[in-house]
Amino acid sequence: MQELKPGLTASKVFRVAEEHLADRVGSGSVPVLATPALIAFMENVAFEMVESRLPSDKTSVGSFIEVKHVKPVAPGGEVRIVARLEAVEGRRLVFWLEAWSGGELIGYGLHERVVVDRRGFLEKIGG
Repeated sequence: MQELKPGLTASKVFRVAEEHLADRVGSGSVPVLATPALIAFMENVAFEMVESRLPSDKTSVGSFIEVKHVKPVAPGGEVRIVARLEAVEGRRLVFWLEAWSGGELIGYGLHERVVVDRRGFLEKIGG
């Protein structure tokens, strides 16, 4: 985990598709980006940043997320997620996340991931 240092950043652009809409995922009744989809986008960027820097027998799992979703995005809109690794505390990783669309901040929050042994983790759940 020597490559995981505070200050690392990653970003990725997502396009809001039908399956990301609140009225489709059951989190609301309007056809705009659903908060659960926004959270999934955010987790994905943090996950990918970490996964490429871990040995193949390790992975990371989400353990906490707190997100403020402040502006809607229509179907077809682009959302750019920016993740910054804020802290590395043993196996615990803390990220600051921001979501942008059309030059506006649409969401932000904190996310924690924990580095685990892939096989051991799956054995604990019977997998």
